[in-house]
Amino acid sequence: MIIVDRALEEREREQAPIRVAIVGAGYMGRGIALEILLRKTGMRLVAVANRTLAEAERAFHEAGVDAVRSVGSLDELEAAVAEGVPAATDDVLSVCRCDGVDVVVEATGEVEFGARTAIEAIGHGKHVVLMNAELDATIGPILKQRADAAGVVITDTDGDEPGVAMNLVRYVKALGFEPVLAGNIKGFIDRHRTPATQAEFAARHNQKPPMITSFADGTKLSMEATILANATGFGVTRRGMEGPSYGHVRDMVGHFDLDRLLEGGLVDYVLGAEPGTGAFVVGYGDNPIRAQYMSYFKMGDGPLYLWYQPWHLPNFDLPLTVARAALFGDAAVAPIGGPSCEVVAVAKRDLAPGDVLDGIGGFDCYGEIENSATARSDDLLPMGLTRDCAVVRPVSQDTPLTFADVDVPEGRLVDTFWTEQRSLAEHALR
Repeated sequence: MIIVDRALEEREREQAPIRVAIVGAGYMGRGIALEILLRKTGMRLVAVANRTLAEAERAFHEAGVDAVRSVGSLDELEAAVAEGVPAATDDVLSVCRCDGVDVVVEATGEVEFGARTAIEAIGHGKHVVLMNAELDATIGPILKQRADAAGVVITDTDGDEPGVAMNLVRYVKALGFEPVLAGNIKGFIDRHRTPATQAEFAARHNQKPPMITSFADGTKLSMEATILANATGFGVTRRGMEGPSYGHVRDMVGHFDLDRLLEGGLVDYVLGAEPGTGAFVVGYGDNPIRAQYMSYFKMGDGPLYLWYQPWHLPNFDLPLTVARAALFGDAAVAPIGGPSCEVVAVAKRDLAPGDVLDGIGGFDCYGEIENSATARSDDLLPMGLTRDCAVVRPVSQDTPLTFADVDVPEGRLVDTFWTEQRSLAEHALR
């Protein structure tokens, strides 16, 4: 990232590196640890926290760092950081409270656990980088409000599709065009995939079946689109988006009605298109002289123009997000207000009273993006709140669940935050 690299070099010269802790040492958490440990310029990974201590240690060992100190308390963690010794811990909240940590990376993919981590870090003055689309899509707006009040940054990450798209949005704006459509390039969706159908693929790629299932059934796509919608104020034409199929992403320019795009912008995705991955933004510009130049540079005849990036490298790019937050107070992707969109739960199979929902990437539900106004008027159940909800009346396959269809578990922090977020959004509309 231009400018960020120079700023990191300056921090290295000043011997004042950004001190980072990672919460979550799964596949992606370990990948983030590797990237920070390999680069070493202007940034240090001082701690990895994980509920299983051995996995926290593994994150360092896989990067070739053997001199790791396992600690079990905040005092021990503070001492390790002060001595410059990398620390592994199963005391997750201690990294959020540690004076020697500047930025906490939340990489668990868990909603309730992630909420507790994020709010603890914010409360102790840490910037928070989310490698946790599940959390961000559910209560990102209220966490952003809490972070603003504390004077810290909370942000989704560069490199994942919302970050790729948001960087393009900012670039397109800087060029003087109006972004009107943004989203993912998606290769495949089957709403009824389950951990059983995805187990072999998950094992082959050293990942957990529920995570892979959330990719295949479209839930993660909807969560990423929701993060982008909430960062831009864009909406969707319908629940789940349209997802047109084209041979190449550039072929989809003009698919959406221009008047609808100019009403406030949309998030969506293109399915099965080359280059097969990455993100895109469509910008609008109607200046006839500029149009001549855009045509000359092979950008098309306008007034809609496409920009896209044919890759996404979330763990590789995440250190740039850390630097943007810590050095410039700049979020890669963050809500601009109340939720524009939400991810609502849809029955993956016929559900019966007594069923207990297994959450994201499970056998019971998939998530689809919906405009927040519609989701609230229909009292639809957010996908991020589904885990351990008990079904109280029959719900047919492919039918959205409402709050009336389930009993929500008591005592969860995420429900408290979601209710507060809803109240704030309703108050803003009055």
